[in-house]
Amino acid sequence: MRTKVSVYVATTVLFALFAATVGCSKAPTDAQVSSDIQSKLSADSGLQGKQLGVQSDKGTVTLSGVVDNEAQRDAAARYASSVAGVKQVVNNIQIGSGDAPASDEAMQSPSMQAESASTVNSKPSPSARRRANSAQEDADSNGDNASQSSSASPATDSSPQPQNTAPAPAAASSSTPPPPPEPQQVTLATGTRVSIRLVDEINTATAQQGAIFHGTLNSPLSVNGEVAIPAGYDVEGHIVATQSAGKFAGQSILTLQLDRIIVGNKHYNVQGDQYHRETANRKKNTAEKVGGGAVVGAILGGIFGGGKGAAIGAGAGGAAGGGVQAASKSPQIDLPSETLLHFTLQTPITVTVTNKGPGSNRPHLDSSNSE
Repeated sequence: MRTKVSVYVATTVLFALFAATVGCSKAPTDAQVSSDIQSKLSADSGLQGKQLGVQSDKGTVTLSGVVDNEAQRDAAARYASSVAGVKQVVNNIQIGSGDAPASDEAMQSPSMQAESASTVNSKPSPSARRRANSAQEDADSNGDNASQSSSASPATDSSPQPQNTAPAPAAASSSTPPPPPEPQQVTLATGTRVSIRLVDEINTATAQQGAIFHGTLNSPLSVNGEVAIPAGYDVEGHIVATQSAGKFAGQSILTLQLDRIIVGNKHYNVQGDQYHRETANRKKNTAEKVGGGAVVGAILGGIFGGGKGAAIGAGAGGAAGGGVQAASKSPQIDLPSETLLHFTLQTPITVTVTNKGPGSNRPHLDSSNSE
């Protein structure tokens, strides 16, 4: 009794294993094959969004649609051939930017598809060859019947049929201009020399502290030999200090500061050294001229009478010396328009490279004429 039970249990287990093996080895359906291939195509980032068609017929898979390049076309064929149950892949995918008409594939016979498309398997299976030959024979017989019927029937309309000659719409990518390149930025290093040409005249006799002066770049600003800001763009600065010498004493002083460089609608603030100039002090020079006149007057007064005459002569000589000094012009600092000044950057400046400036064809001043 125990032996019979053991044989029954073993038989049941073997049958279950056989049923599972048969179920696992069962070939997938055409719909399942198509679905698995579509899933693999959709998972590829390069093929996402492509309208690719997949048709499966007893192990033969036909791919259709349009891709951008040969690499995408080959990738689609590899994905299809890797799915279980696929014996042959007919790759009718086209390369181009437009959508391929669906009617072209429908008009092709299976044999034409097999000849025009590249296949992954080097040799088709015998069943696929038989299906292709059968389809070709059917197409030939249908073509012969159609030609016989058309020759037998009378022609009812010999006028040519109108054809759609409208040009195909151009690809969107070809009509869209490429985006402009990103503007390049460079940094003018500390110590860069900035040469400017004055537009406004500056004179210590009339200049006021804090007043704004204007100028233009006399020479381009470059980084590693490449022009970053061409010559001719406007610059602005202000008068830091100004002092006018008096008629008899004092000295003239002028200090200028460069504030910004203006390139179109951009302003680049400048931190640089100051331009400073001053004249000699006139106090000692004036005293020598006035004193000398008094001595000469005293000598002349002594010659003509001495005593009181000497005193009168000294006074007259002093007055004459003062008149000479008053008649001379005071030493002012005058920077006329077109004067060339030089400044040096104390901190770096990051600027956008400008290809051409308003002063590209403007002659530069010689540095020997600079202040």
